[in-house]
Amino acid sequence: MSTISRRTFLGIAAAGVAAAGIGVPFVRGIAGASSTGKVLPSRAPLPPPFRRRLTFPPVLRPTRSDATTDYYDIAQSVERATILPGLSTELWAYNGSFPGPTIRSRRGRTVKVRHTNNLPLPTVVHLHGGRTPQDSDGYPTDYVYPTDMSYYTRHHRHQQTGSGHEMVTGGDTRQGERTYTFPLQQRAATLWYHDHRMDFTGPSVWRGLAGFHLHHDDEEADLRLPDNEHELPLMITDRSFDTDGSLLYPSLDPTLVNQHGVHGDYVAGVLGDVMLVNGTPWPIAPVDRGTYRIRLLNACNARRLSLRLDPAAPSAITQIGTDGGLLAEPTRHDHLELAPAQRFDVLVDFSHYAPGAEVTLVNDFGTAAMGQVMRFVVGEGRPQTFKVPDRLSAIPVLRPADAVATRKFDFRAGDVNDHDGWLISQAPFSPDSVAAHVRLGSTEIWQLNADFHHPVHIHLSPFQVLARGSGGPGPFDAGWKDTIDLRPGEQTKILIHFDGYRGKYVFHCHNLEHEDMAMMANLVVT
Repeated sequence: MSTISRRTFLGIAAAGVAAAGIGVPFVRGIAGASSTGKVLPSRAPLPPPFRRRLTFPPVLRPTRSDATTDYYDIAQSVERATILPGLSTELWAYNGSFPGPTIRSRRGRTVKVRHTNNLPLPTVVHLHGGRTPQDSDGYPTDYVYPTDMSYYTRHHRHQQTGSGHEMVTGGDTRQGERTYTFPLQQRAATLWYHDHRMDFTGPSVWRGLAGFHLHHDDEEADLRLPDNEHELPLMITDRSFDTDGSLLYPSLDPTLVNQHGVHGDYVAGVLGDVMLVNGTPWPIAPVDRGTYRIRLLNACNARRLSLRLDPAAPSAITQIGTDGGLLAEPTRHDHLELAPAQRFDVLVDFSHYAPGAEVTLVNDFGTAAMGQVMRFVVGEGRPQTFKVPDRLSAIPVLRPADAVATRKFDFRAGDVNDHDGWLISQAPFSPDSVAAHVRLGSTEIWQLNADFHHPVHIHLSPFQVLARGSGGPGPFDAGWKDTIDLRPGEQTKILIHFDGYRGKYVFHCHNLEHEDMAMMANLVVT
């Protein structure tokens, strides 16, 4: 990826959208029109694409169930896997797999997940997109410390470093295990769970701590969408590898105990050069000549994706859902743009292709090998068509007139304790500072301003996009969202209805290096 030139950067700064005090080395870490970040080159040879078959993580079964609740157990542990041919890669895994096991839930039944931390470091679990009580939302300092504290104790320097907030002890901490309770009184949607540890979310997710949580309800079931072998959850990630197959990541502190953050230009975001789908590099998937429901998740740390099928086919991609579940009606696209953490639920009709056709999922925001994601090979047999319903869901439209407050938040680069970092409205994150007090049941307008690319994620309450610049929502903004793709120099407005639960939650950039370098803030629902 090309990096932004100093002349272009200075032009942006002159327009008033860039933060002051950013040095030239940091500027070189800002990619051009596609992503904010810098490519970390692998030292191992890149594997040839389209050689290995697409796989899927196992579906987790409840350890027990009662009249209202399903109970699950997940162990977090160090594992090894063969991702690159002939090499072994150490991963942090949920129940031994990367991605972690898929949980399927249904509205009306509570899910309780007991996580046991057999890793050497603290972790936090966040159900991304879940409407969750504060004590189970995965607040960044609600640590689950390891069952074996020897590694952490040996490396912990008993002092604050960097921005000084990883050592906060005021969170709701546990040792060994924690049970997270998810009432899941919400619409069917593609959710996912991942680590959310203060200052170290980037390296933790990079090492493998992410998995699908697919939530269902009666409204979705009535549509009789493609399922079973015709439903494909695809977690798209990028990673970089050392000569021995280990994961490369530019941490300032390789122990991940004291000093958080990354070296040099990677503060802008870490971009890998190996594309993984469900943990397999550039996989291949056989499909029949029918319609598939494909759940797309951009689980990259910083890389944005622009996905299309090559060769294209008439009406081949139909969007039916987004972060917060089903759209009101289906929308056809020739491509899809996904920022980190965003999900798109689409129907792909392979009946338009001839038997034996090879259909590549292309990433137009990538170059060279990163311009391809995976390949589908169409099988024999007669075409089987699926009639897409004209209406999918009843979605209430939030009204600006109902907003009781309008707030403005600036997402910009800046100084964090004499280091390059990222700020929200000129402030680095502190667990003790609150950026917004909101009332349960109220609706607000939030204006979000960006200097570079910032995928902004808001916990607890989904939102609807009201405007981008002087226009309305963009082509990929329909429906309920929990993450909005802010572009360089852009101003957006969103409408949020705060319902669910009282308590302290966070909102932050989901470029994980930005998040770890202080681009996060608290909101308190009262």
